Amino acid sequence: MACLQASSIYGPMYYLPWQTKHYKLICYLFLAICLTSQPVSSKRSSLREITDGNWEDILSGEWMIEFFAPWCPACQQLQPVWNEFADWGEDMGVNIAKVDVTEQPGLSGRFIITSLPTIYHCKDGVFRKYQGARTKDDFLSFIDEQKWQAIEPVSSWFGPSSILMNSMSALFKLSMFIRRCHNYLTEQLGIPVWGSYVIFGLATLFSGLALGLILVFIADFVFPSRRFSSSDYYQKKQSMELARLIQQQEEEHEADAEEDDDEEEEEEDGEQEEVWRRRRRGSPEGRPERPEGQGFSDEALRKRVVGNREEEEDT
Repeated sequence: MACLQASSIYGPMYYLPWQTKHYKLICYLFLAICLTSQPVSSKRSSLREITDGNWEDILSGEWMIEFFAPWCPACQQLQPVWNEFADWGEDMGVNIAKVDVTEQPGLSGRFIITSLPTIYHCKDGVFRKYQGARTKDDFLSFIDEQKWQAIEPVSSWFGPSSILMNSMSALFKLSMFIRRCHNYLTEQLGIPVWGSYVIFGLATLFSGLALGLILVFIADFVFPSRRFSSSDYYQKKQSMELARLIQQQEEEHEADAEEDDDEEEEEEDGEQEEVWRRRRRGSPEGRPERPEGQGFSDEALRKRVVGNREEEEDT
């Protein structure tokens, strides 16, 4: 009885080692199945990419943004450092981003990127250009010690959300579109370079003419001329034309009358000159005839002619 009781009491203790091995084997198998069935997830990069579609996200919160180009050697040297700095962004509460200016020309014009790489700091829509050293420790101290407060922010006139910068963005996008069209014409269609320039010149000319006509039509429609809209405009126009014709006729009559007077004066002057010329030559018409039976010498006749001339001049 004691043995039976002992066996009944310690029986489970006798089978414990076998049950423990079996349990461990099951746990190992279950863990192996879980590890093999679940895919290995890679660490998500904290470096964000800004495009023309999501650039307004940087207007809220704190950001550090790098503008780069893949062909730029300085950008290639900075890229590993920037990636390491991006790993610290989440811990420091700052968003780290990058912009490829070759793919986003609108953002290049919006921020007026003149050198590469260019780094901007943004805090709640206020932009400052980073001018310090480009190492991970310098970036971290710039954010941690808030050194960006000592930098003068970009003026609101030149902010990326201003009207001026929106226009600059549109111009940069247009220039990139023209460049792609030029490459397509020269590389794909085989048109020479000068032919592409001629095509763009004609397109610019005709587009300018069309835009000018559209603006003129809009201006006439929005701000019509008052003189054309008045009811008595054409009556006033006819009366003004009639008055101008009458004045022109009067001026012509006056000119004709002056010409007639001039002609009469010229005729009278011509007759007087002819008379004086004949008198000087001593013609019979210019001197009195010598009566018969009276003989005058040449000297007496000359004195008489001179005396008659002086009397005529006095009268």
